[in-house]
Amino acid sequence: MNIRSAKILLITGLTVFLFGGCGKSTYNTKPQISFKNISSTSLKTGDLLRFEINFTDKEGDIQDTMWVQKISKTCPNSPGVQFISPYQVPDFTPTPNLAGILELGFAYNSNVQGYPVIGGCSNKNDTATFKFWLRDKGKNISDTLVSPPIILQR
Repeated sequence: MNIRSAKILLITGLTVFLFGGCGKSTYNTKPQISFKNISSTSLKTGDLLRFEINFTDKEGDIQDTMWVQKISKTCPNSPGVQFISPYQVPDFTPTPNLAGILELGFAYNSNVQGYPVIGGCSNKNDTATFKFWLRDKGKNISDTLVSPPIILQR
């Protein structure tokens, strides 16, 4: 191998190393949230509605607040906009580049221990969407996550 070939090989190797090592991190300072699962999009009285929400956070300091808002589309007599929480996220030791799942549940027109109650119309079906956003200890707030329409049968 001559010197010219060695230089080309070295430059090619460094270029591959530099571009290969510069992959963009999927973790951001602002928490990122997305749906993993929604238990149902149609509920009857007594049903539980569960949301599984994926999260990532660069600093891992999500131990602040998860906000939830229910917005009724159908019934003018039920609360059109209802803040169901803030939920305090359990405290734990932050881990950089943290990823996980938050599970939130609600009972529809029924008192079930450990679940906040959500209501619907008294005389007809209701349709609602749920909005979620997460704030970390650094006061960084995620984008708002909006559920598909959820039918609340009377």
